[in-house]
Amino acid sequence: MPNPASPTPPPATGRLRFEAVSKRFGSHPAVDGVDLDLAPGQVFCLLGPSGCGKSTLLRLAAGFESPSSGTILLDGQDLAGVPPHRRPVNMMFQSYALFPHRDVAGNVAYGLEREGLARAEIAARVGEMLRLVQLDPLSARRPDQLSGGQRQRVALARALAKRPRVLLLDEPLGALDRALREETQGELRALQRRLGTTFVVVTHDPAEAMVLADRIGVMAAGRLVQVGSAAALYERPATRYVAGLLGDVNLIEGRLGEGGAGASRGLDTPLGRLQALDHHGAGPAGAPGLLAVRPERLSLAGEGAREGLAGTLLEATYLGDRILYRVGMADGRVLRASGPPGPGPGAGAPVRLAFSSDAASLLPADPA
Repeated sequence: MPNPASPTPPPATGRLRFEAVSKRFGSHPAVDGVDLDLAPGQVFCLLGPSGCGKSTLLRLAAGFESPSSGTILLDGQDLAGVPPHRRPVNMMFQSYALFPHRDVAGNVAYGLEREGLARAEIAARVGEMLRLVQLDPLSARRPDQLSGGQRQRVALARALAKRPRVLLLDEPLGALDRALREETQGELRALQRRLGTTFVVVTHDPAEAMVLADRIGVMAAGRLVQVGSAAALYERPATRYVAGLLGDVNLIEGRLGEGGAGASRGLDTPLGRLQALDHHGAGPAGAPGLLAVRPERLSLAGEGAREGLAGTLLEATYLGDRILYRVGMADGRVLRASGPPGPGPGAGAPVRLAFSSDAASLLPADPA
C-alpha cells in the first residue's frame, strides 16, 4: 500500500528584492539603480568603503529611509509605505543601542513589550533568545557589567526576539577587538544556520565578508559592482576595484588580443604576450586591459629555469605560513609572489615567475 503523500513544506520566507532602487540626498545619489535578489535563509554581505551606499541600502530595507525611485519587496510584498515597526524586518545597529538602565533580559524584552505581547509570552521568548546566544546566566546584569562581545550578543538577541524574516546588521562586529571579532564571526554564522533567518550584513572588512557570507555584493559610489560567492569574487573579479578589495593582486597593463567573455585570450604587455581568462568581457581587441594574478598563483623558480617571466629577486619576507617574494622585472615593475616556507634563492638572484592562463583574469583598464 503506497505511503500517503508528504505534506508540501511551507515556502521559505525572507526573500528580499531590490528593483532599480535609488536614493538621492539632494543631488547626491547615495544608492544608484540597485537590482538585487536575496534568497531566503542566506547570509548576504554588502562590502565596500565608507560612503559607498551600503548602510543607506540597509536603512531603505528597514524603512528608515524611503527610495527616491524603485521598489523593495519582501516575499513579493511591496514595502512602500510600510513603517519600520510594521515590517517583518529588524535591524541591529553598530552601536548596539542598549538601554543602560535595563538589565539584559529587559533589553531583549523591549521590542516585545512595545508589541503588547503577554508577559508569559515575553518571558518565554526572552528566555529562548538568551539561551540561543548563551547569555541566560547573565540575564540580570546591566550593559555596563558586560564585555563587548556580551553586549553584541544582547543586541543580537533583542533583534532576533521579534522573529524577523530578515535581520539587517550594520557593521555588527565593528566594536570588537580583532581576536573577539574572529571568534564572534564563527558564532554568528553558526547561529544563522540554526535559525535559517535571512541575514544582510554591512561590512567594510573583506575578510569578514568572506567568512560570513554565502554571497557578497561589492558596492562603489552607490552601485553594485559585482555580486557572487567569496570564491567567485576572489578568483574571477570583474574590475580592478574588486580585485584589489578582495586581496593582494598583481596588475599588468596591456592591449587586449582577439577573443571575448568566457575564453582565454592574449594581452600584449611590456613583458610580452600573456594569456589569461576573460571571465566577464574585458573589452574589444586592441582596447586597453589589465591582467590580474594573485601572488599565490605565481610560481617562483631559481637559476636554470627556462619558463616564465625573467626577473631579479629583490626581497623574501618570512610570514610564518608563507614567504612573500618581491621580484623586479626588466621594465622596472615589481611583482609579488608567495609560496610555502623553505629554502630558496637569495636577494639579487635571477628568478622566473610563471602562471597558468586559468590562474589569471583579464579586466577592463577602467579604474572602477
